[in-house]
Amino acid sequence: MFEYFYNEILRRTIISFGTLFNNISIKHQDSSDNVVSVVKVPLAYGPTQKFLARVNQSPDLNKPFAVTLPRMSFEFIGLTYDPSRKVTATSSFTVKDPNDGTESKKSYMPVPYNMQFELSIMSKLNDDALQIVEQILPYFQPAYNLTVELVEAIQEKRDIPIVLENITMQDDYEGDFTQRRVLLYTLRFTAKTYLFGPTSSATKDIIKKATVSYLTGTDITNTTREVSYSSEPRAIKSYTGDPVTTLAKDISKTTTIFEVADASGLTAKTYIDLNGEELFIKSISGNKLTVLRGADNTTITDHLNGEPIYTITAADDALIPEGDDFGFSGSL
Repeated sequence: MFEYFYNEILRRTIISFGTLFNNISIKHQDSSDNVVSVVKVPLAYGPTQKFLARVNQSPDLNKPFAVTLPRMSFEFIGLTYDPSRKVTATSSFTVKDPNDGTESKKSYMPVPYNMQFELSIMSKLNDDALQIVEQILPYFQPAYNLTVELVEAIQEKRDIPIVLENITMQDDYEGDFTQRRVLLYTLRFTAKTYLFGPTSSATKDIIKKATVSYLTGTDITNTTREVSYSSEPRAIKSYTGDPVTTLAKDISKTTTIFEVADASGLTAKTYIDLNGEELFIKSISGNKLTVLRGADNTTITDHLNGEPIYTITAADDALIPEGDDFGFSGSL
């Protein structure tokens, strides 16, 4: 049932969430309102308790507080399924391969999940904490859309709403004078992301061969197989390769014998592609072809001197994209 795949969606969402807060600064002013220092607030991934413990274990009051505080940390704390955004599980979509634009890639519709985050703001001074909070809150009303490339293989980008759920404030200022004061603001967010399954080539879902057996007898548990018919999809146009030759003169819709520039690359009892019309070569005499026009219900049209002629081979059969027309080659 399961196969290995790793789209790195959770990792990409965590990193994208963190980048929202990696460019926050605070300013300190003197009594004349002159800016005396600008501090970029450091951001790290990890639990709040770890950073609080580090602050408490370094109580040297002579050490500049800017080295340790203010500080921000964030943590991924939960993952829950979101039934309100559910879509049909069997629905799928296809896109072109972003590398070459030829082969189609298929993926089933994603599954909606909510990722919970906590952002902690730790500060010694209340004004520092307020500066940080004011630089964050105006962007969340209560959601901020973050564009994330969820699946690199198909370059699937989606807007992930980051919802601010609640804010709490705690002032840890207990104990004697030597105890370090820590103002702690905790902001809880929910990221409404999507989880994709494995992507595959869309052509893998095309039936490559079908077999029908004709059975005889009245006893369905002990029937006799009289004959079996097998059928395989066959390309009705060329998907690969260069033209093998060209028309030597104009032909009309009723022409079934015509001349080509060089018939050495063609074979009788095969199909060719002439500007979208499929022709079956009955026989070849020198550079003259006797053909069946409009094979597999392709449109019969007039053609001009010099139009390229392509052969239709087994390599083209393997490249039939989903949704395209094709013929059948059968055998008993």
